[in-house]
Amino acid sequence: MKIKVFRSQTNTHQEYTIPGGETTLLKALMHIKATQDATLTFSAGCRASVCGTCAVRVNGKEQLSCSHKVKDGDTVEPLQYHPVLRDLKVDKQPAQKTLLTAAAWLHSFTQAAQNHADEKRSERQTDCILCDSCYSACPVFAVNPEFIGPFALTRAYRYSVDKRETNVKEIIDAVQHNGVWDCTLCGECTAACPKGIDPKMDIIMLRSASVQQGYADPSFITQSFGAPDFGGGFGFNPNTGF
Repeated sequence: MKIKVFRSQTNTHQEYTIPGGETTLLKALMHIKATQDATLTFSAGCRASVCGTCAVRVNGKEQLSCSHKVKDGDTVEPLQYHPVLRDLKVDKQPAQKTLLTAAAWLHSFTQAAQNHADEKRSERQTDCILCDSCYSACPVFAVNPEFIGPFALTRAYRYSVDKRETNVKEIIDAVQHNGVWDCTLCGECTAACPKGIDPKMDIIMLRSASVQQGYADPSFITQSFGAPDFGGGFGFNPNTGF
């Protein structure tokens, strides 16, 4: 069985032969490093899909190396939109700084009784392992590197619905610029998440909360609908409608 792995020093893919049979990509990479090429560099941690360290792209899709079952012909590459340190190892710090931009924490909180429904409201979002798969899958970063990104917005939503938070507006304010309105709602982040989190829906919910706080989609305000523009940006005639 053969796989191709991206090598950063040559900016090409190198082909390796690994034993046949079912195995994870992480085990295959470890086999290559131990028996064929000690210079091959990748990241790994728990080996149980709970730390997110080993995320890579396989055939153009984000996967955790420790859980992906390797197949003949697989092409393995580092995550997109991350500085490549070497081969499959990337620097995740720039991406994870978006958590600061999104103000994704409790700001002004008080004690509050949590019932089962409250727990379920943010249970899935709390499962995020910061593997950066959704960040790598997001096409917005190709045109806007300053985008806050899916996992930071998911974390912001998680705290915005926390009953202990008494200043939700501060969280909502933080995700307006390069945030909720810049997302295309393509759903690639949701498809890429190995923990079953739905960042797309979290962003939709943040948009709803933004409207409640008095915000609106800035691109919608300036849209024209094919009718004369009477100054409001909507192509709306107050006498005849759109």
